[in-house]
Parts: sequence; structure tokens; C-alpha cells
Amino acid sequence: MALDRRAELGEFLRSRRARLSPEELGLPQYGGQRRVPGLRREELALLAGVSVDHYVRLEQGRTLHFSEAVLDSVARALRLDAVEREHLYRLARPWSGPESAEAPVQVVRPGLQRLLDSAADVPAYVVGRNTDVLAWNPLAAALITDFGALAPGQRNLARLVFFDEGMRSLYVDWRAKASDVAAYLRLDAGRHPDDPRTAELLAELDASGPEFGEVWAEHLLKDKTHGRYQYDHPVVGPIDLGFETLRLPDDPDQALVAHTVEEGSPSETALRLLAAWARESLPAG
Repeated sequence: MALDRRAELGEFLRSRRARLSPEELGLPQYGGQRRVPGLRREELALLAGVSVDHYVRLEQGRTLHFSEAVLDSVARALRLDAVEREHLYRLARPWSGPESAEAPVQVVRPGLQRLLDSAADVPAYVVGRNTDVLAWNPLAAALITDFGALAPGQRNLARLVFFDEGMRSLYVDWRAKASDVAAYLRLDAGRHPDDPRTAELLAELDASGPEFGEVWAEHLLKDKTHGRYQYDHPVVGPIDLGFETLRLPDDPDQALVAHTVEEGSPSETALRLLAAWARESLPAG
């Protein structure tokens, strides 16, 4: 299931057309039953100020040499946000990366690992390409899963979310978590469309059953920036945590994710209990 940039471009544009309606954009109604939701190609071309043929060639991926002006016009017409606009540019312009895009094994700097370990009261981990978990602190292992007990290839958020039964019961809204992980994975795949490890992971997830296919078909894009999840932890029960993400300036493919908790809340008490449990129950290191 390698990421076919032309096919991905077409699916992306169609999904964004489908979420817009002529009424909200002030377009006239010409009657007749619409076979698909959202804007027709002709309507989108009109809004973007490009010829219908030009837009059709873009959506069908006949060429990947579209001008910046055309892409800007289409992005504005589709009301793309910054993440979606960047994704469009990656898909619709010639690939400038190396012929073999497989990256070397990612390594977390010792200083970053020390930073994780020093944040004893904050669950924190580093996620890399393909949603691989590269490093973590004990409280993150206590909250999510004991990453150290897993084989390196299984320390992957996408695999854990879709394959691990414990993860299904951990997240109160597992479907929302699965959707977020798929959206982040799609964004990462767009950044590295020729990475064979990405293709291998997508094929493995696609073969796992219909759930991944359903989530993947939503065609969502989401960078890991900030947000919150509710957990039903098997040790401390309900816990509501936010998270903040910091990308490494010298390696944007690595992101430090740190969880936060409201002071004085029941979740703060639960997190303290979890930290105490982790010190007694999880292996050192």
C-alpha cells in the first residue's frame, strides 16, 4: 500500500470538494440531483479562477508540474488550512527528495532522553517518522504502555492503536484516537511519499481489517500540536490529560509530546497515584 502521489492528490481534492456546498459559497443552483456531495469540479474551477480542464488535470494527477499560482487559487477555493495547503503542495509538485527516500534509523540525543527522565511528573515521549515511539519516560510508559517491554518494531503508535486490545480500552473515545493517529500518519506519509517503511506499515494496517480502512478513508490530516484525551486507566481509573508537542528544530521528524494536567483536579491526583505505581511496578530504565 505505497503512497501513490497522483492517486492521493485526487482523493485529497475530492474529499475537500465534498465538504463544501454551493450555498455556503454563494454559487447559483442549477437544479438537478447531485450524484455526490459538495462542489462539482466545474464549480471549484470557477471559484479558483482556472479552466475546468486545468483543474481536472490537477485532480486526476495527469502531471505534477502545477504553478504556485494555480495551487494557491485552488487552496483558497477549497478553504484549506495551513496543514492541508502544505500537503497539497507536496503532492502536486515534483518530488525533490532522493530517489531512495528510506531514512536512516532515527536516534534520540542523550540530552533529550535526560530531559524526558527529569520530567518525572509529566508523561512524555518522542515520536518519529511513521509514528514510531523513539524514547519515553517512566510515567509515559505507565500511562500508555510499557514501551521497553516491546520489540523495537512494535513501539509504534499506529500499530498499538489498531492492534493492541489494551489501547482500545485505555482511550475513552478510541475511535477519535484512531482517527488522529491515521491523520498524523497520512501527513507523515505525504512528507516522505517514497519511504518503503511507510508503505510496509500502511500495507500491514490495511490488512488488519476494515477499521483502519474506514478511518483512512476519512482522508483527514492532522499535525501533532496540542489537544487532550480522556483515559480509562486500568490502575488509576479515569484521567483527563492535555498534551503539548514541540518539534526539534534540527530534526522536524522528531516531536516531543508532553502531557499536562489541571492543577487541583481529580486527574492530577490520579496522575500522582500513577507515578507512585510506576516507581514500584515498572522496571527501572
